[in-house]
Amino acid sequence: MEVDRSRKGIFVSQCKYTLDLLKETLLMGCRPASTPMDPKKKLEIEKEGVLVDKGRYQHLVGKLINLSHAHPDIGFVVSMISQYMSNPMKKHIEAIYQILRYLKNTPIKRLLLKKMKKRN
Repeated sequence: MEVDRSRKGIFVSQCKYTLDLLKETLLMGCRPASTPMDPKKKLEIEKEGVLVDKGRYQHLVGKLINLSHAHPDIGFVVSMISQYMSNPMKKHIEAIYQILRYLKNTPIKRLLLKKMKKRN
């Protein structure tokens, strides 16, 4: 997390964290997405399907939960994918990759924590 101080307050950014996550998942060169979730894909629990590495899935969901604090625009879809932590399938991890492609497309966001004036 990067922190910059100014007269207005403190700016907090997770740009480096996002870039590191894109590098880790080998998505730096990917085609960006315009939305954090593909509206055509329905996420649900599957009885049959291709299982993915549970530890890897949980690791990525944890990183996205952390990012959702600075990116409220991904909060809803991150809460959706976190429901499949115990039995992640291929389409669930594809939803994670969609979020990451979306984050690549978003401008650098910084949260401003404003200074409060003292009351006398």
